[in-house]
Amino acid sequence: MDNEDGIYVSTDRLVALEGRARNLTFEQKARSHQQLAGRMQSSLRGRGLMFEELRNYLPGDDIRSIDWRVTARTDRPVVRVYSEEKERPALIVVDQRVNMFFGSRLSMKSVTAAEAAMLCAWRILGSGDRVGGFVFNDTEIEEVKPHRSRNAVIAFADKIVRQNRSLTADGASSPATGQLDAVLTKVANIAHHDHLIIIITDFEGHTAATRDTLLRLVDGNDIICILVYDPFMLELPKSGDIVVSGGTLQAELALRRADIRNAIDRFARDRGRELQGWQRELGLPMLPVSSAEETAPQLRRLLEQSAWRQRRR
Repeated sequence: MDNEDGIYVSTDRLVALEGRARNLTFEQKARSHQQLAGRMQSSLRGRGLMFEELRNYLPGDDIRSIDWRVTARTDRPVVRVYSEEKERPALIVVDQRVNMFFGSRLSMKSVTAAEAAMLCAWRILGSGDRVGGFVFNDTEIEEVKPHRSRNAVIAFADKIVRQNRSLTADGASSPATGQLDAVLTKVANIAHHDHLIIIITDFEGHTAATRDTLLRLVDGNDIICILVYDPFMLELPKSGDIVVSGGTLQAELALRRADIRNAIDRFARDRGRELQGWQRELGLPMLPVSSAEETAPQLRRLLEQSAWRQRRR
């Protein structure tokens, strides 16, 4: 991998993702208890009236809302329910800490996170909504306030690139403690309700406070977590030794030993189960994106298949 291919990103490269973002969809069939209900609804909404569902006529309903075709088919009065759409700003949180500066195949996790962030940003802007966010590393958190303009998205890309290119193998020896919680707290202080929040990280250093802040954010906002990972931890070689570096420190892993492989495998899988538990408990999607594959096709597939549901307001 050369300097521009998988290790670092450039503003030009992130801006060029605008065309690929047009193929992304944030639509998902919403669940309903009504037998006749069913819709495809975009989480990146415009303004106007949004179709909610079909339901049985109730005393007091406006007869103008009756869907006569469905009524004729079902032999009972059915009404179409609409709700007013609201403009909703989006905040994208992008992790560029030293723990993201790792990749065993195609790209560094930091590169995958940057690409995923910009694909989402371009898609949101293309839908007509305001977009901004936070970029954070081990020492700083930078904010771009939500705007509906290409210049704002490009400014967001510039901040991602600056932090991305500051990552080095001889940098900090471990991710800064509490930095993930710090940036999520900043988001929670801004996004009290009616925001779309996309969090792109490997969740290294997550704590009970992380879960509590996510719970606070879920109450009134729509959240998508994009979990960036490298498959190396899930597909450890069964022979040989490797040297890994977290910056100034290095460690040799004797992968030829079954107990070492099993300990690493157990750690990775336990962490995965914990995050999956958060997904079930908090009702938010945790979309796994691999740094070993191209970002855009993965993101498109995961967004189409995800079972997350937009809140009704």
